[in-house]
Amino acid sequence: MFMGTGSDVGKSLIVAGLCRALSNRGIRVAPFKPQNMSNNAAVTMDGGEIGRAQALQARAARRNPITAMNPVLLKPEGETGSQVVVRGQRRASLSARQYWADRGQLLPEVLHAFRDLAATTDYVLVEGAGSASEVNLRAGDIANFGFARAANVPVVLIGDIHRGGVIASIVGTLAVIDPEDAALVRASLINKFFGDPALFEAGKAFLAERTGLPCFGPVPHFADAAKLPAEDALALESYSGGSGAFHVVVPRLPRIANFDDLDPLRAEPGVTLTLVQAGHALPRNADLVLLPGSKATRADLAALRANGWDIDIIAHHRAGGSVIGICGGYQMLGRLIADPEGIEGAPGVSEGLSLLDVETVLAPTKQLRSEAAVHLGSGEALSGYHMHMGVTAGPDRNRAFARVGTEPEGSVSVDGRVMGTYLHGLFAADGFRRAFLGQAASPDLAFEAGVDLALDGFANHLETHIDIDRLLALAAIVET
Repeated sequence: MFMGTGSDVGKSLIVAGLCRALSNRGIRVAPFKPQNMSNNAAVTMDGGEIGRAQALQARAARRNPITAMNPVLLKPEGETGSQVVVRGQRRASLSARQYWADRGQLLPEVLHAFRDLAATTDYVLVEGAGSASEVNLRAGDIANFGFARAANVPVVLIGDIHRGGVIASIVGTLAVIDPEDAALVRASLINKFFGDPALFEAGKAFLAERTGLPCFGPVPHFADAAKLPAEDALALESYSGGSGAFHVVVPRLPRIANFDDLDPLRAEPGVTLTLVQAGHALPRNADLVLLPGSKATRADLAALRANGWDIDIIAHHRAGGSVIGICGGYQMLGRLIADPEGIEGAPGVSEGLSLLDVETVLAPTKQLRSEAAVHLGSGEALSGYHMHMGVTAGPDRNRAFARVGTEPEGSVSVDGRVMGTYLHGLFAADGFRRAFLGQAASPDLAFEAGVDLALDGFANHLETHIDIDRLLALAAIVET
């Protein structure tokens, strides 16, 4: 099990790289995260959803993603509450206080999922959550040492040297956690090193002497990691990029979901992607405004209006600009969003932006499925997934954005410049993206192939800088 001295130390990426490295060796390997908190999720082959990071790790392991890989997923819906997804299905929406009080009751289900997964693999690589040293959250824990103790899984503690203070973070973590938890830690690993790794040899020796544990790494910074989907919303603080002539503008909604939909656009050399933070107006030089997915559509629509972005979007459209909404963003483009059962908050109705002549009613049944579609405007194939809880209807549905089998999908306005779709992942389809962007798209960018190249590159990087055989020797045999 790989735990971190803090959030964003690279746990997800280390697990993904090791999954690919072991798979390259012909070893059956699978990722596992007992509890994840993220609004970036992926649809699984068994009809549920898991965190996006675990789906990437499954891809690295060359396995289909299944719900057992992430049995508990928390999807924040507001400042103090989350939707609780267990084995891929929505179970409840709870306040943080309610969830933290009762989360220990989910441990049997977490252990059951872990043992189901372990029965089909040679190695399971477990990812912890947040910081291993949050002793104030230890009671009832199922994400870090609570799970590790219950499953008797040895732990590798990861520290991020780029932040500074990595020696103190590792030694300090071992000092403050429960001694029985500390007894499970078998090694430390130093991540995100810049410069000459030989300069940290004295640091490794100090850590080994002070902790009595081997120290792996340091793992140098891997630049191509930027080509892999990020899960943590911390990545959005510096997400804007590119210098191309085609300008895509995205308002950063407070509860933005599945923001990896934007990754293929950001990767295009002919595109500049600007993620606009709260308090800033949308730039006037946009070619396309993209409204992303949202975990709480009505709440994010209210935030959009509070920032004045509704005025900016409508002015952009009147000036001849194009707008596309994905999932929650699609719902916002319609005339209204009704939530009669209080699915995402207090029951009620919100007026939309009225750029599409459709209305949405939220419903308790979540639609979770992978889709193969065709974009009707270009005839290009799409592959994506549906992950939403609303039903959208209205006259603009007669001008569909795409077709799934024989069924229309999404909507297009009368003038053709406003589009809405429930299909996440659509821009990863190279042919569609090139048709949609026109001359702004590179004929050489193969997005999905680039993800696999980056995974292989990082696996080789880890093989170079970590003694993987020695690391595997730390693993325990788990009774299934």
